[in-house]
Parts: sequence; structure tokens; C-alpha cells
Amino acid sequence: MVSSNSSASIRETSPAPTSLDTLVSHLVASKRSLSSIEHVWRANEIVTSTRVYLEASVITSSRTSFLRAGITTQLRTLESVHGHSKAIEAEGAKEYGEVLRTLDEADQRLRRTLESLRTTIVEHSLRPEFDQRKNLLDFVDEGGVDKLLAAVQHSANAAKEAHNELVQINIGFHSDLGRIQSIIDGSRSSLHQLSNKGTAGSSHSNIAPGSPIPDILQCTEDRAKDMADNLESLVKHFDLCVTAIKHTEGGGDAAQRLADDLPEGMDVGQEIVSAAPEPITDQEREDMLEVLANDADQVEEVLAEIRDHINEMETLLGDTTAYVAELDKEHSNVLKAFRQLESLEARLHGFVAQSQVFVMRWDDEKTKINERMSELESLGDFYSGYLSAYDNLLVEIGRRQFMEQQMEKVLQDAMRKLDILHEEDSMKREAFKTEYGDFLPVDIWPGLINPPLRFETAQVNGTEKVPDISKSVIQRAIHRVEGKV
Repeated sequence: MVSSNSSASIRETSPAPTSLDTLVSHLVASKRSLSSIEHVWRANEIVTSTRVYLEASVITSSRTSFLRAGITTQLRTLESVHGHSKAIEAEGAKEYGEVLRTLDEADQRLRRTLESLRTTIVEHSLRPEFDQRKNLLDFVDEGGVDKLLAAVQHSANAAKEAHNELVQINIGFHSDLGRIQSIIDGSRSSLHQLSNKGTAGSSHSNIAPGSPIPDILQCTEDRAKDMADNLESLVKHFDLCVTAIKHTEGGGDAAQRLADDLPEGMDVGQEIVSAAPEPITDQEREDMLEVLANDADQVEEVLAEIRDHINEMETLLGDTTAYVAELDKEHSNVLKAFRQLESLEARLHGFVAQSQVFVMRWDDEKTKINERMSELESLGDFYSGYLSAYDNLLVEIGRRQFMEQQMEKVLQDAMRKLDILHEEDSMKREAFKTEYGDFLPVDIWPGLINPPLRFETAQVNGTEKVPDISKSVIQRAIHRVEGKV
């Protein structure tokens, strides 16, 4: 007898005749070895279970793959939708930033203008004598600026709030997508690790990637066949022991007694025990005893091989059940991901609508902001014009001062010339009266004795005098006006 992995039976010449006691001990050991049939039955159960697991795993894997493919396709679509919403979010953030920069610049310009109005003191000579000292800002309503800036800030805050809502919705949507994807990737990773582990204990090194069960089934079938072959060798050895004892003097009763009470399901040796031994020659008996002795030495080796095989098969069965359990877990996870995907798709309309709501709200608030920004720019232009007009007022006062001075010069020159003419006329009239007055009657021309004409100047179109403003103030105003041109 040899194990299933041996290439041939070992033949060794027995050095001495075999006694009945030796044959009985061989038979007892052989009978005890037949209990390994339980391992063979268990091996058959393992092979059957592995086939069942293989069929179940194919069905489960197919369902899981179908679901996974559908989920992956839907995730790509949803990622595209999310990407579009993120683009809207990014564009809104960019436009909002530009609006804030423009608003800040306009506010700073206006604040600088207001500060210039506040620091520009109105010349005292322009105001009533006992009026308080005032600056240019005292003559305008600054509250209108604050109201306008508050309105712009309100619209900006409303736009920011709408943008923040979109950001939060995008974050939540992306988290949901990531959670679904992590479920899909996580279950696949665990299954891949277990697939590699499931074949690590087998002697098969050419395991195809994917399910290890087909190779495990092949391995268990091979091991079960080896175990069946080994059990068959043990049965033949048992039959040979019975035959050898029966051909030994005084061995018939012993063979009958020891052949009874075999392991359940082991129906061997009974016909040999009950049948009369066939006559054999001494040489045939010698050869039989030689084979028996050789096989007896290999019984433990065969039993050890059976135990090794069944242990390996139990390990492979454990790997198989773990793999199938992981398959079921993966299927459960994919189903969970599918349900989450259904829930996410149910909210998809609201997600898309939120993006559209943001666009509409942002366009509305942007229109309001632009309108108020135009008002703010106009107000800033007005205040700048007001400041410039005051400088031009100072320049105008300077011009009027100059013109008044010129007029006074012309008037003074004219009065001086009139006085000369008046003096000359008086002298000539007096000379005429001296030379001819005695000869002319008084009533010949009543105006003859009248004095010469005398002229006086008078302001006829208003009594206001040009304010007395220093030349240095006017000169600075001229420089400011010319610098703006």
C-alpha cells in the first residue's frame, strides 16, 4: 500500500516469517485507520458546500456588479451636476469679490471727498459777521451717504447669504457623493484583500484575479479524490490483513472477531471473513506477507496525509465562507449605496433649483448694487464738484476783486481828469465875465453866470461789496483748480 502521492508500492524482503500476533496487530491498526472515512465524508461535504457557495457567489457577484455599474454611471452624472453648481459658486464668488472691491474703492473715494469737505473751512468773510465757523460739509446732508451705503451693504449681505447657502448645499451634496463612493470603494477593497487571502493557504499558485472559489473548488475536489484514493488503499490493506490472518494457522477466529464492529458506513472485509480461504502456495503467501508488512509501515503516513488534506480543506472552506460573507456584505453595502443614491437623486431637483435660485437672487442683488453704486458714484461726483466749485468760487471772488480794483482805478483817473477840466472851465468863465461881463445885460442869458458842470460817481446795481479774501487763499484755490484741469 502507498499513499496517493507515491509513485509505486515499496517492496522489501521480509527478513523473518510473520507471526499471527504481528498479523493481528496489523489488522487492528488497519481497522483503526478505517475511521478516516469520517474525514472522507467531511471532505465530500466540503466539496458540496463549496459548489453551493460558488453558485451563490456567482449570483451575488452578478447582482452586485450590475448595481455597482449603475451606481458608478449615476455618480458620474451627479458629479457633473455638482461640478456645474460649483462653477456657479466660483463665478458668484468671483463677481462678489469684484463688487466688493468696486464698492470699497467707491466708498474710499467718497470718504476722502467728504474728509476734504470736512477739513475745508469756509472763509469767514463769506459768512454773516456773527455766524459760527463752518466747513463745506456743514452745508450738505451727510446722512444721505450713510443711508445709501447701508442700502448697498444690505444688498451685498443678501448676496453673500445666498452664496453661503449655495456653498453649504454644494458641500453637503459633495459629502453625500463621497460617502456613496467610499462605500463602493471600501467594500471592493475589503473583498480584494480577502480574495488574495482566500487562496494563500492552497497549493495552487495560478489563481485568477477575482473570486478564489473556482480554484478552491478545484483544490478541494483534488484533495477529496486523494483522500478517497488513500481510503481505498487502507481498505485494500484491511482486506489483505484479513486474508493473511485467515491463511495463518489459528487465525480464522481472530479474523472473524476483529472484522466485526467496523466504522459506520464501512462495509468491507465481510465476504472475505465469511468465505473459506482459497488455497495459495507458500510462495504466494510469502509474497502476500511481504506486501502486507510493507504496507503496514505506510498506514500512519497515509493517515497523516488524509489529516493534512482535511485540515487544508477546512481552512479553504473557512476562506470560502469568509469570502462569501464578504460578498454578501459587499452586496449589502452596494444596496446601501444604491438607497443613498436614490435619496440623493430625490433631492437632485432641489439641488439644481437652489443653484438657479442663487443665480436669480444674485442677479437681482447685483442689479440693486449696481444701481446704488451709480448713485454713490453720482453722489461722489457731486461732492467732488461741490469742492471744486468752492475753489472756483474763491477764484471768482479773486477775479471780482481784481475787476473792482480796475474799475476804481478807471474811475479815479476819470475823476482826476474831470477835476482838471472843471478847474480849466471855471478859470475861462471867470476870464470871460471879466472881459465882457460889463457890456452884456444880465438877462440876455440867465445861464451866463452859472458855475461849470461837476460830476459825481454812484453804484447803481447793488450795494454788496466783494468779500475781502487774502491773495494767498485765492492763489491756492487757483493752483487747485488748475491742477484739476
